[in-house]
Amino acid sequence: EEDLERLGFRREEDFFGNDENRRKDQFSLITNAMTCSACGSDFQSRDERKPGFLPKEKFDVQVKLSKIEEMQRLKEKAEASEWSVDDEIEYLIQTSGKGEPGSNDEPTDAADIDVNAMAEELGLDLIELAQKKVICKRCHGLQNFGKVDDSLRPGWTDEPTMSQEQFRELLRPISEKPAVVVALVDLFDFGGSVLRELDGIAGDNPVILAANKADLMPSKMGKQRVENWVRRELEYMGVQSIANIGGAVRLVSCKTGQGVAEMMEKARELAEEVNGDVYVVGAANAGKSTLINYILSRDREKPVGKIRAGNRNQLKGALTTSPLPGTTLKFIKIDLGEGKSLYDTPGLLVPGTITQLLTPEELKMVCPKKKVEPITFRVSSGKCVLVGGLAKIEVVDDSRPFLFTFFVSNDIKLHPTDSTRADDFILQHAGELLTPPLAPGRERMEELGEFDSHVIEIDGAGWKEAAADITLTGLGWVAVTGAGVAKVKISVPRGIGVSIRPPLMPFDVWEVAASYTGGKAVRKSTKSKTGKRRKGVGRR
Repeated sequence: EEDLERLGFRREEDFFGNDENRRKDQFSLITNAMTCSACGSDFQSRDERKPGFLPKEKFDVQVKLSKIEEMQRLKEKAEASEWSVDDEIEYLIQTSGKGEPGSNDEPTDAADIDVNAMAEELGLDLIELAQKKVICKRCHGLQNFGKVDDSLRPGWTDEPTMSQEQFRELLRPISEKPAVVVALVDLFDFGGSVLRELDGIAGDNPVILAANKADLMPSKMGKQRVENWVRRELEYMGVQSIANIGGAVRLVSCKTGQGVAEMMEKARELAEEVNGDVYVVGAANAGKSTLINYILSRDREKPVGKIRAGNRNQLKGALTTSPLPGTTLKFIKIDLGEGKSLYDTPGLLVPGTITQLLTPEELKMVCPKKKVEPITFRVSSGKCVLVGGLAKIEVVDDSRPFLFTFFVSNDIKLHPTDSTRADDFILQHAGELLTPPLAPGRERMEELGEFDSHVIEIDGAGWKEAAADITLTGLGWVAVTGAGVAKVKISVPRGIGVSIRPPLMPFDVWEVAASYTGGKAVRKSTKSKTGKRRKGVGRR
């Protein structure tokens, strides 16, 4: 048995295991001492208003660790007989031409360096340090408090390293080499999460379009219907790279893992075929880092016992995630094994999305966390529905009544009212009855700025199916159902995108028809699969 162990064999613990499924892939995050593993920024201690900041004492420890890492790398190369001239120069710099750093001995062969002795000389406890996860101040604030200074928020700062031009320059080389591109989009903000420059990023490489938040779609939504709809919308937007050889559409949930294993298996197969790595790209806040965290966590054992302050960090993902767009700032590398890697990349801001105007607390309300409960209102001429204080949908002129089905986060308060009273009602109740925005409502409405109005006409397709969806970029969409012609006026903050598209859920309007009691909208009750009657779902 000892001879087998010397050859690399190990006795397997829990030989029979407790899982009849195939073995899980082992993925690992590739980090180094001078890079924040959560966002990819290089550590620095000069300016806390810039990415990668660490207090001086912590930064000095990371500098010492980087020396250990470099000597370990050189030692491994020397042992593997892969020593180069550049390695020799680096070795002499690290050791000041002597043996181990700081010693007065004669030059020592790199393969003979004792890394543990070197760490002890530098005052480092490698065992203790290995149990700690060091992240920059920006990531610490996002992970623990969900907040970040505006000077560290992409789209709100003039910092060159956080500019969209810098992010695009990082993505440019992907098209110039063999690679597999996983393009993540948000089903609830499809128009606001599809990168118009995706074709340029991918080049001729295969593209897997991963439609995130499939678990939050209404239960009656068919998988094939959604995939076909996604392909039609991409074609309409002029995104052609999905048609590259090997291209595919996959419905996933980055939070629950639904569909992720199948998508990763497809990506691995394509990576082998093209002999390249996998790059996850997408709009800011589409869920890329959440996806990577799920992939990394599949082999991590769940902690036992209650969550307390002392063990809370065990549950945090390796990468920073936040409702705030733009948490990842540089490439973050994941080892997929067999010589292949997966890279998380910085998200690009899509113009016209309302999420760029919201505070972290408001973003939490706008981004759906649970299965969305759509609600349908009958709206006649002179009436409107307020989507919190962020949008107003009204029927104008002599249009006949139509049904408007709202597919937005359950935390957004919907309020039907007379069009003539709507503006005063928003100013009076924004931040209270109408959220988001949050209090102080009047001040937040002033910060959102003036609203632009868009008037559209929709030809109804009858009362059995929706004729079109009105998309509110960053909020969700509204399905419009009825007979005749509806003249609809949509008011949103200036610069926020509004568009019309074929309906994603054309036949589901009557399932979610609502009554309005004056204080809340109540969805009519339905029967479950077991025949029991569900209670109506309300929005207070």
